[in-house]
Amino acid sequence: MLKQTFCHLPTIGYTTEQRLWDRGVTTWEHLAGHAHLVKGLSSSEVRELLDLSLAALDDNPHYFTERLKRSDGWRLFPHFRGKSAYLDIETTGLGHESDITTIALYDSREVRTYVNGRNLEDFLDDIEQFQVIISYNGISFDIPVIERYFRTRLNQAQIDLRYVLAQLGCRGGLKGCERQMGINRGILDGIDGSFAVSLWREYERYSNEAALETLLAYNIEDTVNLERLMVEAYNRNVGKTPFAQEFSLPFPECPPIIQQPDPELMAQWFRYSGAP
Repeated sequence: MLKQTFCHLPTIGYTTEQRLWDRGVTTWEHLAGHAHLVKGLSSSEVRELLDLSLAALDDNPHYFTERLKRSDGWRLFPHFRGKSAYLDIETTGLGHESDITTIALYDSREVRTYVNGRNLEDFLDDIEQFQVIISYNGISFDIPVIERYFRTRLNQAQIDLRYVLAQLGCRGGLKGCERQMGINRGILDGIDGSFAVSLWREYERYSNEAALETLLAYNIEDTVNLERLMVEAYNRNVGKTPFAQEFSLPFPECPPIIQQPDPELMAQWFRYSGAP
């Protein structure tokens, strides 16, 4: 879908892009041969910009995220999917000054987890394997918290599903978007970030491994579901284009997850919170 995208070029918006598609100009190669159709740019300028786009396909997703709206991040997903990781963090509180407790990282094949006091620092080496980070609200929360905590900068391009899903009318946080997209969290349904904070406190104070296991299960669920949301959001967006049949993606399978929530801790939380 990325090579069918024109709205990353100056002067081309959604309406112009659709008009070009309707006229049969559906790829960068086609546009190079019909550069005169682009208003506000000379034909040579259009071709030069397309050459830069082609060069960026190899290993420069930033080129596109810097030129597309955040809500259009879905457009580069299939091309850079093999170089992308889904990311979610848990923290000691709900504010930006909180410390990181756990991180879950998923690349469509393997789930990796990082725990404060054990292996949290390994995250910095592992994330370097990827060119794109996919998150929900990561631009505003996860990434700034990680950068502050580790005193570093993450140089990966960002696809933030908060913006992609909002364009589709899905709001209400990660869990709300999951419900709207038909994703069932199973036994973890009804659990929120405050429970994650409580689990970490239980683990820290009493060395309760069941609490840590439950926290990791929750963190992993958040992270693995990002892929399902990403694919669903991509398919719904590409379904509005002339390329739906050609570029739609199959719904991903859930990976095997070793960590499982502790039933007793879950029952205690539901009694305490009054959740059904």
